[in-house]
Amino acid sequence: MEFQLLGPVEAREGARRVALSGSKVHTVLAVLLLARGRVVGDSRLSSLLWGWDPPATMNAQIYTYISRLRKHLGSDVELVRRQPGYQLLAEGSHVDMVEFERLDRLGRGALEERRFPEAGELLRRALDLWQGPALSNVTPHLAEAELPRLEESRMSALERRIEADLALARHQRLVPELTGLVGEFPVRERLRAQLMTALYRCGRQAEALRAFHEGRDVLAEELGVDPGTDLTDTYQAVLTGELSRLPQPARLPTSAPYASPYSAPYASPSAPVMLPPDTADFTGRENQFTELCARLAPPPADRRSAFRPRRLLITGMAGVGKTALAVRVAHAVAAEFPDGLLYARLHHEDGTVKDSCAVLAQLLRALGDPSAGLPAPDGSPLQLDELIRRYRTRTAGRRLLILLDDAANELQLDALLPGTSDAAVLVTSRSRLSAVPGSRTVALDPMDRKESLALLAAIAGNARLAVEPEAARTVTEVCAGLPLALRIAGTRLASRPLWPAARLARRLADPATRLGELRVGELDVRRRLDAALRQLPAPELELLRTLVRRGAEPFAATSAALLLGLPETAAEEFLERLVEVSLLEMTGIDSAGEPRYRLHALVRLVVRAGREQRTDRPFTRAS
Repeated sequence: MEFQLLGPVEAREGARRVALSGSKVHTVLAVLLLARGRVVGDSRLSSLLWGWDPPATMNAQIYTYISRLRKHLGSDVELVRRQPGYQLLAEGSHVDMVEFERLDRLGRGALEERRFPEAGELLRRALDLWQGPALSNVTPHLAEAELPRLEESRMSALERRIEADLALARHQRLVPELTGLVGEFPVRERLRAQLMTALYRCGRQAEALRAFHEGRDVLAEELGVDPGTDLTDTYQAVLTGELSRLPQPARLPTSAPYASPYSAPYASPSAPVMLPPDTADFTGRENQFTELCARLAPPPADRRSAFRPRRLLITGMAGVGKTALAVRVAHAVAAEFPDGLLYARLHHEDGTVKDSCAVLAQLLRALGDPSAGLPAPDGSPLQLDELIRRYRTRTAGRRLLILLDDAANELQLDALLPGTSDAAVLVTSRSRLSAVPGSRTVALDPMDRKESLALLAAIAGNARLAVEPEAARTVTEVCAGLPLALRIAGTRLASRPLWPAARLARRLADPATRLGELRVGELDVRRRLDAALRQLPAPELELLRTLVRRGAEPFAATSAALLLGLPETAAEEFLERLVEVSLLEMTGIDSAGEPRYRLHALVRLVVRAGREQRTDRPFTRAS
């Protein structure tokens, strides 16, 4: 079965196009394909089908669309109900978007290694997969959610292909193409810099300089910003006649700014690549990013003394951006791991821990063991020990990067560690997992004010926030440096271009409505923090509810003991357990040599909200 997303959504079986009718059915198919085998919740499907105004019969209608897809797609595709929604499994099927991403990655790697003819060919093949605007026959709700990301991927690949052509001295043929592209996309600075380069190499210096001045005026009028470094450097080089001194190829916009010291390709065509896509507007965390990349892909001079085995752990509270950083790092060092990039999420959507056997079976299938999920010859399920043996055999001697997302504890993680040091492991977890042998930990704290404003601006737009600086500061303050909250706030502003930022700031400033505002689509601060709180035993959750009465000021174990009615030693042990699972911050040591603790503002708010509801129902995860 072949699926098309880069154009009208279609399914084909051989030369036959599968007859699917109506934008709603095409939307459901596209959403499930975009999820890449993950479960898509009913609420997510509803919002992408009907927006904010779903019909009362939405569940029945969704079921009808699923039934139609099952009927038309046949037995080659498995479309199953998995709480809280549906899952499409199409192993062996061809999805044009996945193939585009693979060719784009290979083309980017070839370009970075200055293999320009190969890079140009790979990127042309990637761009040829596009059959018009992506997702052109789906609902506007899905198009608004996904089209900008897909279009940005296409444009970035196009700019890389042009970069390869410039390096091959094809500037004459590029001038007409670039002139049209700059007219269509006047604020894309990289395209304009490429046009200036092509014009200059054709001996048209005056036109190249005019292109810069026109671009500067457009940026000032439409966005209120000055040209960036890339465009101004090209201008200076054209002005002084030193364009040949610019790096060849010139700086590329890429989601992987860290260059691996090895020149291996991104991955061989048969190697599994399971990573989620990188976050296009990722902001901050430069020091942690650099440290993780250096440990996963050390320079050749440091390779003998590099830390072995490579087991890296990213910890922090729920919503602090552990997964986003891990995925970004994994993409950045991908060239170091030509045998594959594996990914597994270790919790279900409802917050429950995944069974290690199921995770191992998933990874083994990606590593080429199709029988991993099948029963043993006697009909019984394969035992954990047998799956671990197969997994460690399959990973031995292979340069793999294994990203294990949201690990629950050391016991779960131990089964998923490879037996040799050829494969590197990058783990995210709310828990410190201090008992994992040979691991190095990078702890993520909430963002400071500067980083928070930068992330909010990256999502909502610099120009939008520049005219309302007080409102922007208010939004960042109430989000308390939590990237998840900042992303939700920025997304709400970006999706409502007519809203003044002050309107959202007022709604967020009220504690009674804040949690309701910090929710968009499937991003939900309360639901994420609730899932973390539910991991506490009931007695400790009760103690935490009592502790919330302390308020926002840092406190020591002595004062907590009085409030909790516990001996000081027991109170300190409880506080340290909260620190271990990232529900409490340790802010420092006081003058008496005692640790000082503080509850994050949004954790306090979620705990209070749960306490207020206890008279009606038990404290549960928000839906």
